[in-house]
Amino acid sequence: MNDQSIDPAALSVTAALEAIRSGTLNAESLVASCLARINAREKDVRAWQHLDDEGALAAAMQRDAEPTRGLLHGIPVGLKDIIETADMPTTYGSVIYRDHQPERHAACVEVLRRAGAIMLGKTVTTTFAHRNPGKTRNPHNPKYTPGGSSSGSAAAVACGMAPLALGTQTGGSVIRPAAYCGVIGYKPAFGAIDFTGVKQLARTLDTLGFYVRSLDDVPLVAGTLQGGNEALAVADEEAAPKVALCRTAKWDEAEAPAQQLAEATLERLGAAGAATRVLDLPDPFRELFPAHSLIQAAGSAVELAAERTEHWDDIPKATQESIERGEAASSAEIDAAEALAAECREALPGLVGEDEVILTLSAPGEAPKGLESTGDPVFNRMWTFLHLPCLHIPVDKGPQGLPLGVQLVARQGSEAQLFAVARWSARALGLNLFG
Repeated sequence: MNDQSIDPAALSVTAALEAIRSGTLNAESLVASCLARINAREKDVRAWQHLDDEGALAAAMQRDAEPTRGLLHGIPVGLKDIIETADMPTTYGSVIYRDHQPERHAACVEVLRRAGAIMLGKTVTTTFAHRNPGKTRNPHNPKYTPGGSSSGSAAAVACGMAPLALGTQTGGSVIRPAAYCGVIGYKPAFGAIDFTGVKQLARTLDTLGFYVRSLDDVPLVAGTLQGGNEALAVADEEAAPKVALCRTAKWDEAEAPAQQLAEATLERLGAAGAATRVLDLPDPFRELFPAHSLIQAAGSAVELAAERTEHWDDIPKATQESIERGEAASSAEIDAAEALAAECREALPGLVGEDEVILTLSAPGEAPKGLESTGDPVFNRMWTFLHLPCLHIPVDKGPQGLPLGVQLVARQGSEAQLFAVARWSARALGLNLFG
């Protein structure tokens, strides 16, 4: 059953679930609508590495014929192609694995299946979730990058191909594509979602996250992926929040429109009643940027050791350079970088209140023109290294007509406050990010 007044592919996760439960939509119609949107836009956007249209439709018909399994019953999902699937190829974005077929599902896929979700297919990733761009284009303008490494997932959600898609972040690979493609992106705290069965790049950094189009979806999807049977808690979203603008030591590397947007956002939130301030982090936090780069390189040397030995010529140059840098790093250098991160994590609660949220940039500006680069993760790396939950919300468009937004960051354990502040802020800014 399908109400013809509804465009199913345009629905958020929450709206689609409500329509399915009310009987005005079924899973088969929802999947068919997403597949029609893919058929219409994939030639330009190129978000998919592998599409299982027959399998997704069969799964949808099964969902319609059975009792509700869980929180995401009937919801189509795109999976970044470093997430292993037993019924679809997993290439890790590499020619080395063009015919690779895993024997089992990643833990996150099993969780989604138990919750009733339907796997549409595998979305494009950069090679090994590193810097080598895939084929995906920015859905707002195909001459511009969609970001990386979760490019296909962000682009797919942005143009209605799926209401939900998974990505991963080692540096900025969830938040930056969300910024460039103009969708909501959530990177939970490190370790919040089981990473088993996902190709690693750096074990002390790699984090699963996801893309949606409504703030209503975030606690629901996060709760599901974290293995729960209910949405994560949201704090009092009517209470005026505490918000601290953190420009970081890399502020000068941001473009003027992005800087102006962040500062104007803080001002507007303050005018709406938020308690606002500027947060200047002490000097040790400046050193997190090179320390993160070192740890990511060292991680790549470990995680890609087999590929390095057996398929060196098939590894992209940027990844080769990262592996070589990691191999050259001493144990003392690696230990010092990890110790610095631990020191800064310990110091953060003394700088940011438990009920306070950091406002910062998600990217240096609009998506860069061209497809040779995925953009700069400079405004993501520090927060990733600190293991903090991060949420991107789209706010406006820049001079090129491409999305601009801001990143909200909270202390570990303050996710409920993060969600509440995002909702309060969206209303204060007049953003249509609900439903």
